[in-house]
Amino acid sequence: MASDKNPKESISNDTLVDYVTGRMVPDIGAESHRQKIERFLVTDKGYDKSDIAVDADIVVVFPEETYRSQLDLVVSVDGRPVMVIKCVAGSLESRQREVLSAARIYRPGPIPYAVAADGETAVIYDTRTGKKIGEGLNAIPDLSAARSMAAKIIPVNIPETRIKKERIIFRSYDSMNIHVQRKFSAADGEK
Repeated sequence: MASDKNPKESISNDTLVDYVTGRMVPDIGAESHRQKIERFLVTDKGYDKSDIAVDADIVVVFPEETYRSQLDLVVSVDGRPVMVIKCVAGSLESRQREVLSAARIYRPGPIPYAVAADGETAVIYDTRTGKKIGEGLNAIPDLSAARSMAAKIIPVNIPETRIKKERIIFRSYDSMNIHVQRKFSAADGEK
């Protein structure tokens, strides 16, 4: 089977060049899936690389700690975040709660759409209702559709009691992600 990696983007067996940022990144976990999604968003869906935030910082404040993490991709239209994408290896449906909670607590937010994708398929959720609204890569809105959808979205005010629960859900799921760049980068910094 031929490799999905563009030879110009592959640095070695354990690193590659991120399609959007141009940075060298470890090829761990779902990184190859993220690269497929980044390329798909730009080449097939019409987004500019500047519309896509890679490893978007998210800070979740709890009374006992401040939890810092990163979201795989946050896609914006005209400067407004419209979609958070969790790139995964494995079951997409098992990431529903994680990606929905991330979209609900991200600031400024909430982000209207939450997506779990593996580079071959995707599941799209309405952040407000939590309902699945599409399946498959083609269900991911292109730039024009996202722009139209963003213009019609009425900002949702999620009650603070629910936000507190969403923060706990996000931290619980996110802290179990072991094969992610930020954990390897942190471990390298500890040496």
